[in-house]
Amino acid sequence: MVDAVQSPQAAAPPKTLLIACGALAREIVELIRREGWTHMEVSCLPAIWHNTPAKIPEGVRAKIQASRPHYEKIFVVYADCGTGGLLDNVLEEEGVERLPGPHCYASFAGQRAFNEIADDDPTCFYLTDFLVRHFDRFIVEGFGLDRYPEMRDMLFGNYTRLIYLAQTRDPALEEKAQRAAARLGLRYEYRFTGYGELESNMKTLA
Repeated sequence: MVDAVQSPQAAAPPKTLLIACGALAREIVELIRREGWTHMEVSCLPAIWHNTPAKIPEGVRAKIQASRPHYEKIFVVYADCGTGGLLDNVLEEEGVERLPGPHCYASFAGQRAFNEIADDDPTCFYLTDFLVRHFDRFIVEGFGLDRYPEMRDMLFGNYTRLIYLAQTRDPALEEKAQRAAARLGLRYEYRFTGYGELESNMKTLA
């Protein structure tokens, strides 16, 4: 009589915390839900820190140190995001990795495609689904254009084009992005990216 051979069970993936920018929360949560990554949890830092990137490095460090006892793995879903390398210094000290690239625009568009856009025309201003939804809070109010409309040309005078890098096909968001371009006095361009390299990097991590 031959004994039945039992195939070994695959090891459970490590319990993983994603420390993310709040501007990516919707996309990350949707990917976790869609892919069934039950071993992943996400904790977000304020998206408004995009306007004050000096807060990001130490904010991420504090979140890492507070969370480390509770997770087997931690991954930071930020790009450099305007920290000028300071976030990388923190992550090297803490032994944690992050998304590649300079910012989330490149993650959505793809590093190569984004570099081609930027090299071809460095005068582009970018919006994502999140920034279109929150344009008034982050751009108009965040830069004081609601109080000092004359600052528009000072802040955006060197830009010529607004590119909406869209994660979803939503006519209402596209219409809002067109109004945003008009508000800033910029030519409008639409590019559908989906979740881009954010999705592929998270699949690799999972």
